[in-house]
Amino acid sequence: MRCNTSWNARKGTVRGLHYQLPPSSEVKLVRCTAGALLDVIVDLRPGSPTYLQHVGIELTARNRLALYIPGMFAHGFQTLEEGTEVFYQMSEFYAPKLARGFRYDDPKLAIKWPLPVTSISDQDLSWPLLE
Repeated sequence: MRCNTSWNARKGTVRGLHYQLPPSSEVKLVRCTAGALLDVIVDLRPGSPTYLQHVGIELTARNRLALYIPGMFAHGFQTLEEGTEVFYQMSEFYAPKLARGFRYDDPKLAIKWPLPVTSISDQDLSWPLLE
């Protein structure tokens, strides 16, 4: 198990949507330790009745909720407050050759982010759209 944090200064920051292919698909446990965020997961399991469907949950330092993310789910979030910190526990180490992602604004996923995007990495903007 490995742990990581993500510090996000700006409200409206988007990270994701990320996942890793087997044999390094990650199981994650995510908590918000400062601020607030909308955490979104997308089912990528072929043959699943919820394939390519997503769910979002608000995680805040105040509500102290955690989100368990099974393997083969893409994960992303948008910060809802300035100074939001996210704490991750992951079952696998980062495997760059197996790392994948989808665009946060992919029309096929139709995720409704609550705020305008104020910050997003070049890598997250470069992920492909679903076909």
